[in-house]
Amino acid sequence: MLLEVCAYNVQSCLVAAKAGAGRIELCSNPAEGGVTPSAGIIEYVLAHVPIPAYIMIRPRGGNFLYDTHDLAIMKKDIIRCRQMGCKGIAAGVQMADGRLNADAMRHIVDWAGPMEVTCHKVFDETPNAFEALDVLIAAGVRRVLTSGLEKTATDGAPLLKQLVDDAQGRIVIMPGGSVRSANIAALAAATGATEFHSSAITVRGGQLANEEEVIQLIKELNK
Repeated sequence: MLLEVCAYNVQSCLVAAKAGAGRIELCSNPAEGGVTPSAGIIEYVLAHVPIPAYIMIRPRGGNFLYDTHDLAIMKKDIIRCRQMGCKGIAAGVQMADGRLNADAMRHIVDWAGPMEVTCHKVFDETPNAFEALDVLIAAGVRRVLTSGLEKTATDGAPLLKQLVDDAQGRIVIMPGGSVRSANIAALAAATGATEFHSSAITVRGGQLANEEEVIQLIKELNK
């Protein structure tokens, strides 16, 4: 079992690592739902945080319909992350009808290699989860962060279980969306997932991971 903590600052990264998290998803600008962080914070986290940091590759807030300019920026950021020694990235591109952009996802995996690629929660905007999963598998994406097409992972647990079963180890299904210590054990039992994603924030309005919450999340996950 592995807990990934979404972090918007170095302090949260350090808290997550100290408390026993297995991985960081490093983002910037929580007001926009997370965009690509600066080169400075990426370099600092890689040097000072002892667990892998997967970098959010998102050139702007808003939708995930990207034109050639957006994709060119994403390519530059991905190559930069690879050159800096990052272990992975999180990215996703959709089409106007909500389906994942298969060509763009293949390009992202190619640009990232050998870094692992996680498809972020753009997945939850797709009209057909199983079709989207096949697109990601074919592209070589390593995992998908999803709430099971619902607002929270708890609400999406039935579909998450179906996705885990359908994946058959070909891709990691990582539940995320209001994952807390109070529900992570039940989510693990209901879905069969082995990786989970949480911001580990216990006070509304703040963006600093809570060490006690991370510790409790891991404790509940490994019961």
